[in-house]
Amino acid sequence: MSCPICGRATDAKFRPFCSKRCADIDLAKWMSGSYAIPSTDPEDVEEAIEAAEKARQEDTKH
Repeated sequence: MSCPICGRATDAKFRPFCSKRCADIDLAKWMSGSYAIPSTDPEDVEEAIEAAEKARQEDTKH
């Protein structure tokens, strides 16, 4: 099995990663939203549109 971040062989201590560094990189991607799964739920789409409109209105006020 290879590390999903860098492709090197995994270390049992950090499986499925090769090192703490790669494990931390993966965690940072989860925390930043890089691994977010897109939704096709109509309610999610409506909430996203409302949030975008609100943000745009706040930006035009400044």
